[in-house]
Amino acid sequence: MIQCRRLAVLIVLCLVERALSADPVAMPLRGEIRDADTGELLPARLYIQSADGAKWFFAKSADAKGSAIVYDKARDAKSIEKHTTLSAHPFVAELPPGKYTLTVERGKEYLTATKEVEVGTQPLDVKIKLHRWINMSKLGWNSGDTHVHRPISELKNVALAEDLNVVYPMSQWVTVTHTLPEKGRVDPQPIPTAPIFADPTHAIVPFNTEYEIFSVGTKRHTLGAVLILGQKEPLKIGIPPLKAVAEEAHRQGALLDLEKHSWAWTPIIAPVMKADLYPLSNNHLWRTEFAFKQWTIENNWRDNPRIETDKDGFTELGWLHFGWEQYYAMLNCGLRMRPTAGTANGVHPVPAGFSRVYVHTDDDQEHSSRNRLAPDVWQRRLNEGRSFVTTGPMLTFYASERAGVLTLSGTVYSSRLIHRLEIVRDGEVIETSESVTAPYLGVGSITEFTNVIAKGAESSWVALRCFETLPNGRIRFAHSAPVFLDVPGKPIRPRRDQVRYLVQRCEEEIARNKDVLSDAELAEYREALEFYRGKLETAR
Repeated sequence: MIQCRRLAVLIVLCLVERALSADPVAMPLRGEIRDADTGELLPARLYIQSADGAKWFFAKSADAKGSAIVYDKARDAKSIEKHTTLSAHPFVAELPPGKYTLTVERGKEYLTATKEVEVGTQPLDVKIKLHRWINMSKLGWNSGDTHVHRPISELKNVALAEDLNVVYPMSQWVTVTHTLPEKGRVDPQPIPTAPIFADPTHAIVPFNTEYEIFSVGTKRHTLGAVLILGQKEPLKIGIPPLKAVAEEAHRQGALLDLEKHSWAWTPIIAPVMKADLYPLSNNHLWRTEFAFKQWTIENNWRDNPRIETDKDGFTELGWLHFGWEQYYAMLNCGLRMRPTAGTANGVHPVPAGFSRVYVHTDDDQEHSSRNRLAPDVWQRRLNEGRSFVTTGPMLTFYASERAGVLTLSGTVYSSRLIHRLEIVRDGEVIETSESVTAPYLGVGSITEFTNVIAKGAESSWVALRCFETLPNGRIRFAHSAPVFLDVPGKPIRPRRDQVRYLVQRCEEEIARNKDVLSDAELAEYREALEFYRGKLETAR
């Protein structure tokens, strides 16, 4: 009898202990995200974080017709991306009692919205309003991300939630030399060649290939990456050779994107493959903190004071300027690549379209005659350099030339305050405006500008770039495509230090690869070296 009582007491104590130690019962947090002006439900990106910052939670769609896709990536404790992209339907999240911060974003044209909530013992309803601060499509500009690593099946949701008009997923991803792209197919289903529309103004261009070579045969040995954008049919060739891939891609009307400035082979493939696009903002720039401070630092332009470093390696601004300085050098060498931007969302802790490229298509009759976005026109205009790259501010700019004088005019918009606006000519800043503070629609700033630039005795180019500072000290920027002032028979002359850097990089790559690549493959590297050496003869 005594043993039975002891057993009963023990069972009760165990039940009490379990009840006390069990997680609190989660309660539903129901919500809607609406446009503050129209009242319409919006697709968007949602973050749910506990008040102490220690835990993240993910929402689901509260409507059977809706979709919600979880994104959960982290590089380290400071570089965390945990969100849900939601369709334009109500959402629900099951949360234990406590305080939470909800953060909602939609691309670059809406202001970030935050809401503090406390979940108790009853279901909770919230409504979050997003304020659009600019509408670039109405101004004739449409955005894109040319480097995404997400399954095609997820991209209708993502394109709408991030307000990306054009998305290029890497549907084939090759990491070993001489491998056919078909072997690197990401999605098991056949890859469509026609655009896939999420709605009339948001489209996915599905057939693209990334050659990102980390192994030469069985040997672990990094070469670099290049993206083939907008294929019409499979590429039935591995890499190297470089030229054969480039020629087939161009035959199909596809574009070659260098993907990242700091790859070992980038100075080689730019002239040899006749690359079309250069990423002025790439997949190492994130919404969260910059993490790749030491990545490829051995390829840095070490004697360039514009490329900022600290004791840990590149600063975020230094990494950015590394890419820009190399772009300027290549432009001055006659490699007229057009700017683009990509995130590699799907691999890194970054939302799709955090870095994006805007393309001006408004004056194209073919585009305007259709009742929806024309991705082929967008891609063609991208290749013409009618574009700017951004992580925050917006640009509209126009160039006209008459009697040897270039008039560059436009407008800079920001949801914050632009603290610096710069005009760059042949890689040198020729004009700076500080503390641009004119108000715009009650938020941020607007600057209208007109600059008259005389054509010199030699060809040259000009571009615009601007910067805004976040409260935490980090920067956001926009950078226009270059506008060229051509003088027949008088090409741009690069600076001697620019050419020497590119020559040095080619020499280092030939030495690094001499026992790895075949002599025929190295011949393409030597061709690039001779291209740059030829520029030394006229360098200034």
